[in-house]
Amino acid sequence: MTNAMAQLNRRIEEASLNAWPAMQQMLFDGWLLRFAGGFTKRSNSVVPLYAASLPIADKVHFCENLYARERLQTIFRLTSTSDRSELDCLLDERGYRRIDPTLVLSADLNDHARLPMPEGWQLLPPGEWLQAYAAATHLPETSQQLHSAILKGIRTDCGFAVLRQSDEVLACGLGVVEQGLLGLFDIVTHPGHRREGHARRLVQGLLAWGAQQGADTTYLQMLETNAAAHALYSGFGFIGQYHYWYRISP
Repeated sequence: MTNAMAQLNRRIEEASLNAWPAMQQMLFDGWLLRFAGGFTKRSNSVVPLYAASLPIADKVHFCENLYARERLQTIFRLTSTSDRSELDCLLDERGYRRIDPTLVLSADLNDHARLPMPEGWQLLPPGEWLQAYAAATHLPETSQQLHSAILKGIRTDCGFAVLRQSDEVLACGLGVVEQGLLGLFDIVTHPGHRREGHARRLVQGLLAWGAQQGADTTYLQMLETNAAAHALYSGFGFIGQYHYWYRISP
C-alpha cells in the first residue's frame, strides 16, 4: 500500500465515523467504544483505532461488560487498514460471528463537478427527509427516533436529498461533506420504483452537490454481496479502498 493510499484510507475512516456519530462514546487504550441505543452496528460497536498496550483478552472482557450494561450485544468493527488478526482470532475463538463484509469505495469528484442536477432532485430539511426515508424503508417509530438523534449529531455540512416525481419520493440519500471528502449514506429507492434508474440519478445529484461544496473525493460503504450497488457505483468511477467486517458476540 502506498503512503498516499494509506493517508486517504485514514481520512475516509475518520470521516465516516464522524458522518455517522454515536450518541455516546469513549476511548479505551486505542479502541473507540460507540453507543447509540442499538440502532445500526456502525454506531454501536468497538472500533480499534490505534496501537494498544493492554492485554487484548482483558480489553474484550471490559467491552463485553460495558455493552451488557446497555443490554446490547458486543460488536467489533475490524478493518483491513491495519493488522487485527490477533483480535479477530480471539473473537472467533470466543464464538463471535463474522458478518457483513463491507467494501469501502472512493472516486474522484472532479469529473462530476459540472454534472447537471437531475430533474426532480432536491434537498429537504432533515425532518422531512427522515419521514421520506422512513416511508421508503418501513423504519419503525422507535428506530426513527434513534436515526434522528444520529443525524442531529453530524457536525459538518449535510445534503438530505430526494428524487421526487410530482408529490412522490422515489429515492433518498444523504451526503456528508468534511474537509474535501463527500460521504454517501442511506441511499435507498422506494420498493415500488426499483430498477428504474432512480438511484443513479439521486447519486448523480449528490455527487454534483458535493463538488459544489468543495469536495474533491467521494466515498461510500457497501456490502460485498450487493451486486446491484457495485454495478451502480462502478459506473461513477468508484474503486475499492479497503474493507471491513463485524464480529458479533454469541
